[in-house]
Amino acid sequence: MPDYSLQKLADITGGKLTGRKEHTFRQLVTDSRNTALPASSLFIAINGKQHNGHRYIPELYQQGIRAFLVSELPDSQAFPEAGFVTVNDTLSALHSLVRFHRAQFSCPVIAITGSNGKTIIKEWLYHCLSSQYNITRSPKSYNSQLGVPLSLWHLEPATEMGIFEAGISQPGEMQRLQHIIRPDIGIFVNIGEAHQENFASTEEKISEKLKLFHGCKSLVYCADHTVIKQVIEQTPEMQGTRLFTWSTQGYGHVNIRVTGRESGRTSIEITHDKQPLMVTIPYDDPASVENALHCLTLMLLLKTDQAIITARLADLPPVAMRLEQKSAINGCTLINDSYNSDLNSLSIALDVLNRQLQHKRKTLILSDIFQSGRSSDDLYSQVAMLVKEKGVTRIIGIGNTISENASRFTIPASFYANTETFITTYDAAGFDNEAILLKGSRKFEFEKIAALLEHKKHTTRVEINLNALAHNLNYFRSLLAPGVKTMVMVKALSYGSGRHEVASVLQFQRVDYLGVAIADEGVSLRQAGINLPIIVMNPEIHSFDTIIQYRLEPEIYSFGMLDAFNRAAMRNQEIDYPIHIKIDTGMHRLGLLREEVGQLCHRLSLLKHLKVASVFSHLAGSDEAVFDEFTNQQIELFRQLSGEIQYTLGYPVIRHILNTSGIERFRQAQFDMVRLGIGLYGISVNGQDKLRNVSTFRSTILQIKPVEPGETVGYSRKGKPSQPSLIAVVPVGYADGLNRKFGNGNGYMLVRGKKAPVIGNICMDMTMIDVTGIGAAEGDEVIIFGEEIPITLVAEKLGTIPYEILTGISERVKRVYFHE
Repeated sequence: MPDYSLQKLADITGGKLTGRKEHTFRQLVTDSRNTALPASSLFIAINGKQHNGHRYIPELYQQGIRAFLVSELPDSQAFPEAGFVTVNDTLSALHSLVRFHRAQFSCPVIAITGSNGKTIIKEWLYHCLSSQYNITRSPKSYNSQLGVPLSLWHLEPATEMGIFEAGISQPGEMQRLQHIIRPDIGIFVNIGEAHQENFASTEEKISEKLKLFHGCKSLVYCADHTVIKQVIEQTPEMQGTRLFTWSTQGYGHVNIRVTGRESGRTSIEITHDKQPLMVTIPYDDPASVENALHCLTLMLLLKTDQAIITARLADLPPVAMRLEQKSAINGCTLINDSYNSDLNSLSIALDVLNRQLQHKRKTLILSDIFQSGRSSDDLYSQVAMLVKEKGVTRIIGIGNTISENASRFTIPASFYANTETFITTYDAAGFDNEAILLKGSRKFEFEKIAALLEHKKHTTRVEINLNALAHNLNYFRSLLAPGVKTMVMVKALSYGSGRHEVASVLQFQRVDYLGVAIADEGVSLRQAGINLPIIVMNPEIHSFDTIIQYRLEPEIYSFGMLDAFNRAAMRNQEIDYPIHIKIDTGMHRLGLLREEVGQLCHRLSLLKHLKVASVFSHLAGSDEAVFDEFTNQQIELFRQLSGEIQYTLGYPVIRHILNTSGIERFRQAQFDMVRLGIGLYGISVNGQDKLRNVSTFRSTILQIKPVEPGETVGYSRKGKPSQPSLIAVVPVGYADGLNRKFGNGNGYMLVRGKKAPVIGNICMDMTMIDVTGIGAAEGDEVIIFGEEIPITLVAEKLGTIPYEILTGISERVKRVYFHE
């Protein structure tokens, strides 16, 4: 890719260039936490509702970036070597820059939109066509107002075809994306309920998405989707577009007949131009079949050779929609992104590797990269530079081509011709307390390496969706007034979700404080590289020296605690050590009482070794409307008492009283900071429609056996089927955290999307479920709670609260973290 100068950027965007004018760039950076090759990067400072990218200019300048696109010009004297292009709106300027960049290329560009399947279709098209074209495609699911321009920026002279996806959430967005992508060929996949609340009707949403294809030469879609077909045919802007459709009902240019489904494969007979074609795809679920048929139709439109169509469709790979992170051998963390490998997705995966602050050593296991469109010299020079910039400390290369380029890597490295050779020489002792990223093309079968490196083999697991967790955090942030800080509670293994993994995400998301229950939890986070301020909510006197050693900040809830911690600060020669004063406004748990505040103010004014960082209290019933009068009384009392303390101290302190339900229901009481807890995991007193499920508890079926009436199941012969039944054994029990009250028909699990009641008592390590009529098989996945079975429903059946269920899942259950 050629370099762009800052002057060229100013000309394209209509911006004003100040500072050093000689800088050029070829990489775009919009996230200060993900930088590589800073000397050739442009940072685009984007402002949002809850963030201002300009705040991070000093940090990026320290990292070596010298080219900036801004809407708020900083003091140039503070950045003497930098050049700034100032515009009114940096996101609009980014769009203008990428529109110009896109206009430099004449290769065919395919755009994909719709509700479901965009990313899978894009990846499958890459699989099907990459042997014929050098393809540039969207990384992962980059389909937003920001993701689309960042994707198009990767177009380069060697590109022979572009494939990009585009998504919207409200009217007015698609036209902006159309001006950037300017597709030659479109694929409209389907329409669903996502974001429907922002559109007056389904037809309006289709019309808005269809704007992506105005001026398109050809459009592929399924003619069986009646509403989509009608809107397309009634849209004047589509009159000059060639409509190329497929149908299972005889309505399309390409007509489809499913001839068989067997062993997870689907056989399909195709008729196009009166010519028959038989293909088989390695999936049998309706969504995968539909996605494959979009790819098939597109290939027929491109007049792809039938032999290539047949071969590629028969080998459609599973698309890793998520990057998995789990515990590995010898105290390691394994990040598995081993279904594809290209330069763009490698850079994204390396950012995740780089965020594993709990490990100083970071190892990349990388296969040959195929169909990059670059020469081997250029490609692996770029890879070597990238891994060095991203802080990788060791690389293990697998494949002939990467091995031939071994000399380009300046960090410790070893190379193997293939996966089998690596496995043959594998020594578990060679991996110790490090983060390991698996990044490989599918043909290298890196799942075999993953199996060697994984720590826990227990198939029962809790999956934590880190994207959903970040979404929920940002939802609650959107409820806050400007300047209000966010503290997130990560006590009790982050509500059962893991020690440092969740805290790392929160640090990456730049929350202001973390809260733990005891000092040991805070120490664990510090040892994992978490450097955010951490408040210990239930400190014990014997832990005070440890708290100071690890720069934790204690809650002070009594005069005895205040005196004891003051002595600890004196003993450790601390001045102005931060403490957090807890006031009891009616919860009657920990905290200083109303009548003690006067004495507290006097004693605080005499202390030299301590400094009050915050004053807070806890609401007793903010989640229930019946207690609203009492909650408002608590808030008003806190306002008075915290104001008195702040006035006495003579310096500002952070004040906070709202918990998760308080954030939603008492927005007038945000003060200076709020404390987010269970809401981070998708639990809301106002309903979960705006939140996403974070945790899914899964297992598998070990065995299925027939049980006749009169026979019994489980201990104490409690399980008594009333008809001939099929009973499945699932390896999860009360030692894993599954409450025994869930047994004897009180609860159920999902198998193949259907309810399977629990039969008999729950055992320590196993549970039996009735799968009669479900068509279940041994090895099938079982869902205990998650998206389909909300944890709130499970809690209701057990007569408890979601907190207890989440925190009760034992540590022997494997936690798997993934990024979508």
